[in-house]
Amino acid sequence: MTRLLTEFGQGTSLRRGDYTEAACRAVRDALWHNSINLAELFGFPKEAMQIRVDVGVQHPDQVDTGKIAAEFPYGQPDIVVTHGGLDIPRPEGTGNPTIMATVALSVSFDMERADG
Repeated sequence: MTRLLTEFGQGTSLRRGDYTEAACRAVRDALWHNSINLAELFGFPKEAMQIRVDVGVQHPDQVDTGKIAAEFPYGQPDIVVTHGGLDIPRPEGTGNPTIMATVALSVSFDMERADG
């Protein structure tokens, strides 16, 4: 595999304490930064995209990777969730913290197959 692109995103859950939603928002943030036609450029079907998705949140065990994978309209996402991001306490000290998730998306192709 040859990595051709890495994009970054950030997402939040302001009040609900939802790590999955913060991660999904971070993925959408990264996806919506670009409209890069890598598959077409190299003559690949979009389904051939290998997408490494690194997610950082304070509680990785509370992230539903299936919901993150569903954010991708095509390609083959591999979701890896690790400790990272931020939990910011509420000013009044009660309730759910504001959750910040960070994401790095790396898009790769098997370049040897490009010309058949």
